[in-house]
Amino acid sequence: MNRTIISISLLLFSRSLFAQGPEPYASMIDIKDLKENLTILSSDALEGRLTGTRGQKMAAAFIADHFQQLDLTPVNKGSFYQRFNLYSYKQDEISIKTKSAAFTTSADVVFYGSADSDGEKEYEVVFAGQGTEAELAQVSVRDRVVLIVAPELSFSKLGPLISKITASGAVAVLMYSTVPDAEYKTFMEEIQGTLTNGRMSLKRAQPNEPQLFFVSKKVVDGLFGNFEKLRPLVTEQKKNALKKVKPVKAVFKQKITEDVVETENVMGFLEGTDKKEEVLLITAHYDHIGLSDTDGDRVNNGADDDGSGTVTVLQMATAFAKAKKDGHGPRRSILFMTVTAEELGLYGSQYYTDTQPVIPLDRTVVDLNIDMIGRWDAEHAGKAPYVYVIGADKLSSELQEINVRNNEKYTKLEFDYTYNDENHPTNLYQRSDHWNFAKHGVPIIFFFDGIHEDYHKVSDEVGKIDFDILRTRGRAVFYTAWEIANRDQRLRVDK
Repeated sequence: MNRTIISISLLLFSRSLFAQGPEPYASMIDIKDLKENLTILSSDALEGRLTGTRGQKMAAAFIADHFQQLDLTPVNKGSFYQRFNLYSYKQDEISIKTKSAAFTTSADVVFYGSADSDGEKEYEVVFAGQGTEAELAQVSVRDRVVLIVAPELSFSKLGPLISKITASGAVAVLMYSTVPDAEYKTFMEEIQGTLTNGRMSLKRAQPNEPQLFFVSKKVVDGLFGNFEKLRPLVTEQKKNALKKVKPVKAVFKQKITEDVVETENVMGFLEGTDKKEEVLLITAHYDHIGLSDTDGDRVNNGADDDGSGTVTVLQMATAFAKAKKDGHGPRRSILFMTVTAEELGLYGSQYYTDTQPVIPLDRTVVDLNIDMIGRWDAEHAGKAPYVYVIGADKLSSELQEINVRNNEKYTKLEFDYTYNDENHPTNLYQRSDHWNFAKHGVPIIFFFDGIHEDYHKVSDEVGKIDFDILRTRGRAVFYTAWEIANRDQRLRVDK
């Protein structure tokens, strides 16, 4: 037979495999299965799925069994698990002693670090204003502790600044913010809350690594007298003004206990057809924050955060596996991955991208990340069905167009881009697992329902999930995934 005729025939045959539309498979993301799976994952028996605990292990086994039942491939050396270790650092004692007082409570001092100080250590503390280039040029930071004042609480801005100061040889950074007292108090409580079960890291702490302390106005007063005397130096930014502020001495102590925590990502692989070397990732984190220290109900069930995303990944896997069984499998391969340790610092996805990407990142087409899609926030109460879309336009304008077009055709949700602004105070673009792919240049979308009143509370329970909106949002993700998996051209990354 003529080679051209053969090629055309093969092309037509190939396209016929993908002619089936996505609707029958999208319908498999249904309320019955979502509710059944979420009821299990967010039950009290799993004790809040804290990373490294029995409950997290039970959740991992449930997910792996689901992938096995679908005949997905255990792509990580024959296993559905990607196991790794984290290092947990529990704070036994944190204190800052000035010449006038000692500060030990989390209302005044929150230590965001890992290294034990090996007893009390005295250092000079220098005041560096807001830490601008001009201000840092006025003080010597090497082997000293540096106090900076932040007029706003934006990690996207503070992070690089703190890194810059510590890279210049500072022993530690003290940060105080002049935002309203109530806002700063809430901020301090939230930071301390994330440290309740110990800060974790992928790397073992080094004895002399730089440290960060968030401190109250009382600590600043204890160091330099009345902060109001320093305030004009912060607001007026007078030339060489900081040179007049003499360093003061303080004694610091961090007593930290180190433990090794074993945990695992859970992955199921669905091989594609003619474009199988190109791979989509569909992710959600299945860990949560464990047990609270409150009386009565102590289980932080995490039904929305992120049980809702996890069960959506399971149903998307079910739908794509059925499509493949019917002869309409995706052209590109799909890795369904539920990750651990998101709540502790995005460590599960970081381990995958930075240490052991089972699929090379240059073969990874996109990461569609689902983190909380089962509730409504206060801003949308009584309004049209919605979902927050974050990051779709950051690396690929084509991805943005595909996502919008499929929603308009099928699910008709209101796409809210409030959190898509990288300068938004919440900095959500960098606060879920998609970020570890985006930082490597992989296009991403983060689907999210907003911060509601039960966020990180024992009241985040399955009874409060709106399964109608969960189903619709899950299908929105599915339709976008279906097109990306089956289109002729690989998703284009903007130059």
